[in-house]
Amino acid sequence: MQNYLFVHFRETTSPEGEQVYFALSRDGFNWHSLNDAKPILWAYQGDHGVRDMTVIRDRNTGKFHIFATDLSLSYGMRTKYKHSWANISRFGSKALAHWESENLTDWTEEELITLGDERLGCLWAPDVIYDRKRGDYVLHWSSSRASNDFGCKGIYYSRTADFRHFSEPALLFDKPDGSVIDSAMYEEDGKYYLFVKSENNPKNIALLRADEPTGKFEYVPAFDEAVRDIDGGFYEAPTAVKLDDGRWCLFLDYYGVPGAGQGYVPYVASSLAKADFRRSDSAFHFPYGFKHGTILTITPEEYERMESYDWGQWKEGRW
Repeated sequence: MQNYLFVHFRETTSPEGEQVYFALSRDGFNWHSLNDAKPILWAYQGDHGVRDMTVIRDRNTGKFHIFATDLSLSYGMRTKYKHSWANISRFGSKALAHWESENLTDWTEEELITLGDERLGCLWAPDVIYDRKRGDYVLHWSSSRASNDFGCKGIYYSRTADFRHFSEPALLFDKPDGSVIDSAMYEEDGKYYLFVKSENNPKNIALLRADEPTGKFEYVPAFDEAVRDIDGGFYEAPTAVKLDDGRWCLFLDYYGVPGAGQGYVPYVASSLAKADFRRSDSAFHFPYGFKHGTILTITPEEYERMESYDWGQWKEGRW
C-alpha cells in the first residue's frame, strides 16, 4: 500500500508563502499539512523564495531531491523586476533551487544549481523523470530564450545520473505558434506522457505522448476532449499521481480568482492512455489552496516518520 507526499508552495503576498510546504495523504484524496501549515524548508539563496516544486526519489541511491524555481514575487516583483513578468522571464534566475534528504525529515541547506546560460532566460517549474532505457534522469523546465528575444517559452532538459553533474540544456518540446510552460512527465506501459500548459493558441492544458522521455511528442486528442469545458486561461501547473488501484489523479492549479480561492482542482482517469479525465472535487479534501507542486508516493513507514516528526524543533545552522 502506498501513501503520498505533496510538496508545494502557497500563494500569499508575504515571503513565507514562497517556501517549501509538505502535506500527507493515506489515499491520495484526503490531505493534511505538516508543521501546522508553516514552511518546512526556507530559501536563503538567490531570490530568497521558491515556487513550482518537484520531488523525486533517486532509484540508485534512495535519496530524495526537491527542485524548485528560484523566484520570490514577494521580495522581487516591486524592486528587482519592476512589476514586470517580462523582466522576470528575461532577467530571472538561471539556476534551480535544490534540497536533498536521505529520510524525508532531515534535509540539506538549499543550494542553487546553475543550468541556464546566455541562451536562456529564467528557469521555471522543474520536473524530473527516470529514463528506464538509459538508467538516468531527465530534469526538464520551461525557459524563454535569446533566439526569439526572450518571447515565447519552450521546454528544455538536462540529463543527470547523480544529481551533481548535468548535461548541457537541450530543447525537449517547442510550440511554433506560442509558449509552453509547466511540464510534468509520467511513464505508463513504456510510454512517456507529458502534460504542459499552452499559454496561447490555445490557452489550455495539453497532454502529449512519446516513446522516449525526450520525444518526439504527439498530442493525445482524448485529453483535449476531456478538458474542453475548462477555461484553460485560468489553469496551470499540472501534476499527477498513479493510485494503488491503477487510476490516475491529475491536479490542475486554478488561479482565476485572487487569494484563498486559488489552488488545485482534481481530475481522475482510468489511465493516461485513455486520458478519460473527469473532474472530481467532492472526492478530495485540501486544507487550503496548494500551489504548484508535485506528489511523491511514499511507504506507510515513511508516512508515519513524517507525521510524527517535530518539524518545529531547533536544528543548529538550519532553522
